[in-house]
Amino acid sequence: MSAFKDHFSANSAGYAAHRPTYPAALVDFLTDAAPGRDLALDVGCGTGQLSTRLAERFAQVVATDASAGQIAAATPHDRVRYRATPAERSGLPDASVDLVTVAQAAHWLDLDSFYGEVRRVARPGAVLALITYGVLHVADDVADAAADRVVRHFYDAVIGPFWPPERRHVEDGYRSLPFPFAVLDAPRLSITVDWQLADLIGYIETWSAVRAAAKVVGRGPIETFHAALAAAWGDPSAAKRVSFPLSLRVGRVGAVRVGPG
Repeated sequence: MSAFKDHFSANSAGYAAHRPTYPAALVDFLTDAAPGRDLALDVGCGTGQLSTRLAERFAQVVATDASAGQIAAATPHDRVRYRATPAERSGLPDASVDLVTVAQAAHWLDLDSFYGEVRRVARPGAVLALITYGVLHVADDVADAAADRVVRHFYDAVIGPFWPPERRHVEDGYRSLPFPFAVLDAPRLSITVDWQLADLIGYIETWSAVRAAAKVVGRGPIETFHAALAAAWGDPSAAKRVSFPLSLRVGRVGAVRVGPG
């Protein structure tokens, strides 16, 4: 079992405030694919960005994260039970879960152990969904192209060396992760938000590579980025459309995929 790499507890409040939530269309697709709506398990839940959305459709959601700091900062919901526990130890009964989700966290997991837990808790026909989003895009019109270029340069050239190696799985949409389940076709979806300058900066400050860079080279390059983004943005109170394309790997538990994972 690999050791838990906690990149987020130190900034749990920022994560809760600035990480985007997931679209209703994603929840609708997963709910419709699941064999029932009694219980969903959201693993690596962070501060509940997906957990609370699932609770709109499922009678109960158990949301787990190995980071006690993330759980402490999670958004309360009457139908969500948060637990600080590793992905492979949900504490749920055998054959009890209709849907298992892992949003923006599968690249941190010991997948062999986690998949064993999924098979244990899944009821017949249950669905597993690995969900991730990569680099954001500021709206593609001409007025916003400069801001988009500033963000991309910062991501690639400034903090690129400070991303943990697991980040490569996010960038390839989890296609390189083993996934030994019969794949379900998933729709093309994205998270879209209308953000002011402070919202985007707050989100970027939650990146693990930003905190890693600050420890090694200080805050100077990050503050330079803030200034460049502000200049490209213009009026800081102006809202711009920001999108996060989603990548989904969705499968039916109990059905084994034939061919490469």
